[in-house]
Amino acid sequence: MNKNLQIAKYVIADYITALFAWSLFFFYRKYYVDPYFLEHYTVVFDDPKFFYGIIVVPIFWLILYAISGQYRKIYRKSRLKELGHTLSITLIGVLIIFFVLILDDVIRSYKSYYQSFIVLFVLHFSFTYLARFLLTSITNNKIHHRKIGFNTVMVGCNGNALSIFQEIENQPLSPGNKFIGFVDAGVSEENLLDHYIPHLGTYKDLKRIVDEHKVEEVIIAFERSEKDAVERVITELEETNVVIKIAPIMQDILLGSVKTSSIYSPLIEISTNLMPAWQMVVKRAMDIVVSLIAIIVLSPVFLFTAIGVKLSSPGPILYCQPRVGLRGKIFKMVKFRSMYQDAESNGPQLSSKDDPRITPFGKIMRQYRLDEIPQFFTVLKGDMSLVGPRPERPYYIEQIIQKMPHYKLLLKVKPGITSWGQVKFGYA
Repeated sequence: MNKNLQIAKYVIADYITALFAWSLFFFYRKYYVDPYFLEHYTVVFDDPKFFYGIIVVPIFWLILYAISGQYRKIYRKSRLKELGHTLSITLIGVLIIFFVLILDDVIRSYKSYYQSFIVLFVLHFSFTYLARFLLTSITNNKIHHRKIGFNTVMVGCNGNALSIFQEIENQPLSPGNKFIGFVDAGVSEENLLDHYIPHLGTYKDLKRIVDEHKVEEVIIAFERSEKDAVERVITELEETNVVIKIAPIMQDILLGSVKTSSIYSPLIEISTNLMPAWQMVVKRAMDIVVSLIAIIVLSPVFLFTAIGVKLSSPGPILYCQPRVGLRGKIFKMVKFRSMYQDAESNGPQLSSKDDPRITPFGKIMRQYRLDEIPQFFTVLKGDMSLVGPRPERPYYIEQIIQKMPHYKLLLKVKPGITSWGQVKFGYA
């Protein structure tokens, strides 16, 4: 299963259909809308705007598709959802093109604007959806005939798990699950799946199993008596990027806390994504733009602060410290040094308002958050965001998770330069 090849197929199809739709629209636009076109050109190919358009417009569509997340979960598409996605994105894209490229056309009447909009919309949507319909149909056919599969782990080994396993395996048209084994929740004494798939360990081993076996999907199948274990299993999977599905019998304990969507019977998919793809792209774009502006505008403050740190006490100007970021990834957070050198020689310690380890200039920096300025570079790198939960050190994360497993939920988003907690409570 080559995801990059599958993505390339969709990209090529989208490019060709966008090019073809724009070319036909350009013909219509010039021959039937523009009253003066034939006075300047004999054929449409003589107009240099035609060649600019067939280069720029398809690239615009590819960028729009990428921003909206059309090339994610490339093997998990349905023709019905594809129809809705293509309709909505085509409408947005045609509106943008209309106001950028078409609104200044020379026309006979305003009616021509509406006609141009409708023609471009119909052409682009028709060609794009037809190509995607064919690609999705071919892919789904391969999935149904088990030529394409998703490495899947079953969580549970009781009667409910066995029933779901057998129902999926006996489907005449496969939903795509390729079971590599199961893990137990450490609750039930039953072990009914041993005769069918390998026993890979317990739910505590899930993160390692997902990484080692390149697992794409986890199915949670418990009895009602085991429902308390669901929370622990989902917590273990928070730092992964797998699809989580659960037996409908457990829906009553999840409603209100997670987003659910009905999928291939007999399972329900749990969505752990806090934002859709397009929102994440927009947020990342804002992080980059604002960080670049901040670095340029605050460059004199950078220089002033760097000199102040150097003169206030011996030691380096910048201080790098390992922090835990998105999905538990360790990164180095950079700050202007506000404490004396070797302030944590006896191990990690939380700071306080009158902490003797803080230098006099460090107190000024902390008061106005000047020590945080270098983190704009960390945002540019992609390890942090402008707004998000403040990153903590691994030493404290391990202790917090032992007492509050739900803390892992914060690792689903990038840490930020500022957050509600820091605004309200300040430094810790």
